[in-house]
Amino acid sequence: MMDGSSGTVLIVDDMPGNLALLSDTLSEANYRVLVATDGQSALEQIQYIKPDIILLDVIMPGIDGFETCRRLKASPDTEAIPVLFMTGLSELDDLLRGFGEGALDYIVKPIRPAEMLARIEVHVSQNRNLRRAERLLAEGQFSALAIDDSGRINWLTPTGAVWLSEYTGRDNQIGNIRTGDFLPEKLLSWFQIWRDHATAEDYDQQQILADGFSVNISACEQPGQYLLQVQRSESGTNWNVQTLRKKLKLTPREAEILMWIGRGKTNKEIGIILDSSPRTINKHLEHIFEKLGVSTRSAAVAMAFNDIGG
Repeated sequence: MMDGSSGTVLIVDDMPGNLALLSDTLSEANYRVLVATDGQSALEQIQYIKPDIILLDVIMPGIDGFETCRRLKASPDTEAIPVLFMTGLSELDDLLRGFGEGALDYIVKPIRPAEMLARIEVHVSQNRNLRRAERLLAEGQFSALAIDDSGRINWLTPTGAVWLSEYTGRDNQIGNIRTGDFLPEKLLSWFQIWRDHATAEDYDQQQILADGFSVNISACEQPGQYLLQVQRSESGTNWNVQTLRKKLKLTPREAEILMWIGRGKTNKEIGIILDSSPRTINKHLEHIFEKLGVSTRSAAVAMAFNDIGG
């Protein structure tokens, strides 16, 4: 935080005793504390100051905690703020409803200060890291998108939309590619073929597309979900053995293998091209990784792009 504090916490509770205990505990831990005694005043206060986290009582007069949380999560301005419910043991059965409204965690009353501070610290830290990553992706040149098994876009960076538009020749329609759409037809057809024939070796390595573009595909934790990074690959498609040997100090065979990796070929395919076994190709790959100081195929390709010009 700019003022040196641990963060800003908004406490929403109608009990003066609870507010005093929570406020004192958080202040001593170097948090900036905001206070509201009901849901409506909390919603109004947040319009002026956005806290890093909200401690929200479940039972309050007027707008209760559930409705307050629902309204927070319904607004783009406040949906990303973590909400922790404060609830008594007798109200635990209602927590499923709270999670359904968007709450991230809960604290059981009577409040134990050490537990509360530990939970707040974890969630504030995680949320800051997430927001930082989102800003870097939104403001940077990382052209990434997530899709499901059918090719529908679940998430993409602004630069990802630009690259998709360029790849499909739709530069004047960049805004038309957005979350919820399917991949553009040309890329969707390619993905469906890749999906139906992909093996474990085909993940996390560069796949060459047409028109000077390439894509890296990674599997997400959730089955049937994929992360794609689309990029230009004009230089990669024009790599030659002599250039790779000279720039990266590789043997002729190692240079050949790296060239074919840069063109999206698997170990099996490279073995067929070079009339060699996949095991031998893998042994050469180990030598390539050692010389380049990397541990993955995609990292080797990235280094070649950087050194040769990608």
